Amino acid sequence: MATFATSDQLLVIIDPVSRRADGESVRIAKDVLSAGAASTKVCVPEDPEEFARVLARRGSRRPVVIGDDRALTRAVTLLHRQRALADCVLSVVPVGASLSIAHALGVPTSPVAAARAVLDGVGRRLDLLVDDSDGVVLGALRIPAPPTAGGALPADSSARPWLQSLVRTLVPIRPSRPVAAPLPAGPARLRVEVDGTTLVDLDQPVEAVSVTPGASGTAEVVVRPSSVGTEAAPLQAYGRTVTVSGVDFRYRADTAVAGPVRRRTWTVREGALGLMLPTAQ
Repeated sequence: MATFATSDQLLVIIDPVSRRADGESVRIAKDVLSAGAASTKVCVPEDPEEFARVLARRGSRRPVVIGDDRALTRAVTLLHRQRALADCVLSVVPVGASLSIAHALGVPTSPVAAARAVLDGVGRRLDLLVDDSDGVVLGALRIPAPPTAGGALPADSSARPWLQSLVRTLVPIRPSRPVAAPLPAGPARLRVEVDGTTLVDLDQPVEAVSVTPGASGTAEVVVRPSSVGTEAAPLQAYGRTVTVSGVDFRYRADTAVAGPVRRRTWTVREGALGLMLPTAQ
């Protein structure tokens, strides 16, 4: 992972949901950042438009998000849509109920340790998955997505499916379509292609597919075939592009569920995300 210089002027963006959930941790992180940085500007955007506007107008300041995995994903998604990831080093201080993605990326889950990493850490380049509808995956992609507690899952937005669960916290998108009926449970018939080579075809039902950004510009793809009796061994491959097609399917990209779709391609963007991590990483 390449390293690079970072600005000591910070733009601290506090997720209001995380502030309400754990105000004390937010306060501690803000105090550590304010005490250690040369200059700190603190913003608490109360709506999606303000969040996007603050991030877009950051200038030379380095953005620091205090929030959970959804806030982290939201910031990366907006920076990607603004085509600003290449010129930006993002920092995150994880606060909230869901912190697994930040932790998997190497960010400390302690507010104090994470804030110190913002100040004294090193910016590193990490790979991202970007799909053909401009969606972003930081941690893991899973197909099919598990059903929600209410049964039905949100219908797909053909332009930006990964925004379905972020409708309250991202920039405005067109009004959502009616909720789709739940897809049938059980094995799915999907064609999974890795760099143009078919890993599994429609004649082999599958229980699950997972795609995870790996190292050196490749993604790890694991397909678990459906089996009767003896458990079938999972199929594994590595590549830069992954295309899944077949009967309508839903997928979970990090914290968001999208679909149904009949075809989607994900491509690894090597070193696309600049993230501040502890120097020991």
